[in-house]
Amino acid sequence: MKHRYLRTGVLWLGLLITSGTAWPAGNDKAGDADGTVTLNLVNADIEGVVKVVSQITGKNFVLDPRVKGTINIVSAKPMPRAQVYDVFVSALRLQGFAVIEDRGIVKIVAEADAKTNAGPTYGPTYGPDEQGRAQGRDTGDRIQTRIYTLKHESAAQLLPILRPLIAPSNSISVSPGSNTLVITDYANNLQRIEKIIAAIDQPNGSDPIMIPLQYASAVDVAVTVSRLFVEAQVQGAVAADPGQRVTVTADGRSNNLMVRSDNPARLAQVRKFVALMDTPTNAGGNIHVVYLKNAQAVKLAETLRAIYQTESTSNGGSRLPAGASPPTTALGTAALSAQQSPASLGPSLSTPTTTSPGIIQADAATNSIIITAPDAIYNNLRAVLDQLDVRRAQVYVEALIAEITAEKAAEFGIQWQNLGGLGQTSAEAFGGTNFGNATQNINAIARNPTNAGRGLNIGVVKGQVTIPGIGQIVNLGLLIRALESDANANILSTPTLLTLDNEEAAIVIGQNVPFITGQYALSGTATTPTPFQTVERRDVGLTLRIKPQISEGGTVRLQIYQEVSSVQDATNQAGVITNKRAVASTVMVNDGEIIVIGGLMQNTVTDGDEKVPVLGDIPILGGLFRYKKRSQNKTNLMIFLRPTLVRESQSANAYTADRYDYILGEQAKAKPSHDAVLPDMNAPSLPPRSAVPPAPTFSESGSPVSVPPAASKADGG
Repeated sequence: MKHRYLRTGVLWLGLLITSGTAWPAGNDKAGDADGTVTLNLVNADIEGVVKVVSQITGKNFVLDPRVKGTINIVSAKPMPRAQVYDVFVSALRLQGFAVIEDRGIVKIVAEADAKTNAGPTYGPTYGPDEQGRAQGRDTGDRIQTRIYTLKHESAAQLLPILRPLIAPSNSISVSPGSNTLVITDYANNLQRIEKIIAAIDQPNGSDPIMIPLQYASAVDVAVTVSRLFVEAQVQGAVAADPGQRVTVTADGRSNNLMVRSDNPARLAQVRKFVALMDTPTNAGGNIHVVYLKNAQAVKLAETLRAIYQTESTSNGGSRLPAGASPPTTALGTAALSAQQSPASLGPSLSTPTTTSPGIIQADAATNSIIITAPDAIYNNLRAVLDQLDVRRAQVYVEALIAEITAEKAAEFGIQWQNLGGLGQTSAEAFGGTNFGNATQNINAIARNPTNAGRGLNIGVVKGQVTIPGIGQIVNLGLLIRALESDANANILSTPTLLTLDNEEAAIVIGQNVPFITGQYALSGTATTPTPFQTVERRDVGLTLRIKPQISEGGTVRLQIYQEVSSVQDATNQAGVITNKRAVASTVMVNDGEIIVIGGLMQNTVTDGDEKVPVLGDIPILGGLFRYKKRSQNKTNLMIFLRPTLVRESQSANAYTADRYDYILGEQAKAKPSHDAVLPDMNAPSLPPRSAVPPAPTFSESGSPVSVPPAASKADGG
């Protein structure tokens, strides 16, 4: 306590000696009469200095118990009393302490704890220093919290830029939702940060600008500008300055041109060039050629003619009367005729007339459309054309035809005959039983033993017998035949198809079988007829025809015809007998889902019994006079379908790569192995997918763009 009082006394003594005058009257106990104070403090205790500053400034201070230490202040000349507080706050900052003003009380705390104490908060805007003072913001080494709401830049991107400029013990945070920065730091440093934020948070020079067009078509101008400004950049993209890049896009609906560039000079060049192009054309010279990218020119021209006829009528033109021939022009096209067939669109020359204000001609060879119309109508037609000339979605259809058949059959019979009386007396007699197939019964085998049917055949032979008119045959007295068969088949066919939306596709896998449709015999001469037959060939096998239609919600409407046919018997004299299973249906299915469109569940049991009347019914012995057949046929056939939407080329490449790799694997399995005797032969094989050159890349204008070798190598595709 003695040392504290001693330091306080020295402090007061220093103030009194350096003041240069006597104590002023009134409440000014530590200053001179002219309102100035000279501070010279050497190793002065902080608590004592706080008391002196409190007397000079009239402020109330609250000290944190951890605030300990000494302060050194050297003043060469008197300073205004209003400046004493700022000097004191700066001295505290150098000692690692911060000052927080809250409701008339000045709190002195450690700098690390200043951000968690209540202090002045300003926001949520920023501006020049003068504006800050006008809002009552303090300056100097006071701790404050300020909120900055950014207008153009991202607050998260400014965080790493501002973080090094703030004291490590103070804080800066970001609110991404409101694009706001919250910073707690010293007031004089916050003023510097305000200026930095104001300089960075400026409108971006690369924001797109919109150039309205009055006469020219925005789509045509965009193509021309792209060729002049954009394609030159692509060809020299390696050495090109990013600041010189120009992006051009057309808005056909409003006939505006949207341009974006970081370089104002490039934007000025584009503006000047577009202004030169946006000029009216002569009525007879506004011929435009539009090259299509996806649609078919012949079909699209028919749609545009109907639209153009409506536009011309609404603008005061005349519609062709019913039954009248449409007028023609020098290009040989009947203008404004929506009823023309594609065959009538071929080039022809005729006498030019002026009755038609314009023409719409399709050139199938180049898949382009020639339009001659006033500028206003052409711009409307071009906007419609660009919306119709889009990449159509595709549908990848997988059909799964699963067929499982099981056939079980059993035969057992006993046949006998007695041919001993033949050729012995004039009164010849024979007898016996005869069952089964006409080519495999006991008589057929007696004539030719090689006719013995499948299964077990047991017979008793007694030499040979001579039959008048036939000759010698084997005297087969007894034949026992037994057969049991079991056949199973498991067939899975997976035909696949890839087709455009609303376009029919078909795949046929099978044979082209001739069917006799008629026979004729004409006499070429009086004695020699000339027979001939008429034949019709039909496809027998697997046939799949589909026509998909994609809805806006992603579902697919499929018109399906599925047929599975096979030849059953080609020896029939009446013609070829075929088996046919077909289903025709229209279904709705979601993208990627599997549905069943048809099936067949068939189970047939056949029980046949051939016997001699009366004798065949005798117990036990009746088996000598019977022949039994029993069979069961089961057929399970189901047809499944799974459509998958393919809207982008990347999706189509994925399916192609999968099927390509599958065929490569099957070819590798079918490769002949090495043989010690036979020579080695290379089996045919597809090239690896990495060896297939990539498809060319096209710019917005339709011209090919060169791709660097490194960019053209796909990951195996």
